[in-house]
Amino acid sequence: MDKLIITVSPTGNVPTKELNPHTPVTAAEIVADVAKCRNAGAALAHFHARDAAGNPTCDRTAYKGVVDAVKAAGLDVIVQLSTGARGGGSTAEWRGQMLDLGIEMASLATGSSNFPGSVNANSPELIEYLAERMYSNGVKPEIEAFDLGMIDNARALLKRGVLKGPLHFNLVMNVPGSVAGTPRNLVHMVESLPEGSTWTVSGIGRSQIQMLTMAIVMGGHARTGLEDVLYMSRGVLATNEALVQRIANIARAVGREIATPEEARGILGLASSLQAPGSSLGGMGSLERSRHR
Repeated sequence: MDKLIITVSPTGNVPTKELNPHTPVTAAEIVADVAKCRNAGAALAHFHARDAAGNPTCDRTAYKGVVDAVKAAGLDVIVQLSTGARGGGSTAEWRGQMLDLGIEMASLATGSSNFPGSVNANSPELIEYLAERMYSNGVKPEIEAFDLGMIDNARALLKRGVLKGPLHFNLVMNVPGSVAGTPRNLVHMVESLPEGSTWTVSGIGRSQIQMLTMAIVMGGHARTGLEDVLYMSRGVLATNEALVQRIANIARAVGREIATPEEARGILGLASSLQAPGSSLGGMGSLERSRHR
């Protein structure tokens, strides 16, 4: 099987320093945390931005601060930005305003679902708008699937040409109100993916270890970070670095090698960072390494 791509999501929309004082909020804090996670084995970083008050935002300027800080730090991680519904604003233009920042990937939910206390709203028009914006800017979507219906809709969008294969999915397990984080549900979702897809698993809260260990042994990839879990164990606060180290240790224990960022680009079909300036980062290359498990 391919080497394991470890994704870190260091901030998310919900965590605060009150919930966990290790939560990075400013661009400098976020990038410093990601640098530690890179050393621990993370190849891809899923970024959320916060405004001056520490609230989630899709504001392009806030995201540019994060992207610029990554570049200034010389980090070779794959940069993936969130276009999620919790970033404020109600228009597709607001949700996609950061997609021209020269990034490699961005999140794209292909349906609506429930969050605790709110709706993860993604209309058909918004989905198609964001997909078009991603492809026109050379950005590969990561399909965020909180339920089986989002996989089915991704299949339909692929057939219509709105999405371009091979697809990469993040199977988000155990968000209250969406698909439960159980072995049966994970196996069913993986078996439902379009042929040729690559996939990552996010296990939310107490489901994380079980879901990510399953992903590792099944040939998928793993996401961790304070967006997904705030504690290492009961009463023990997590750090992003410790969470990544834990997943790397599990992978090594079961004999799965860990991908570097450059190896992860090959697995995901992204352009190599070693290619000449101006090369596409759209993820349309090399189908050979994108294998369905």
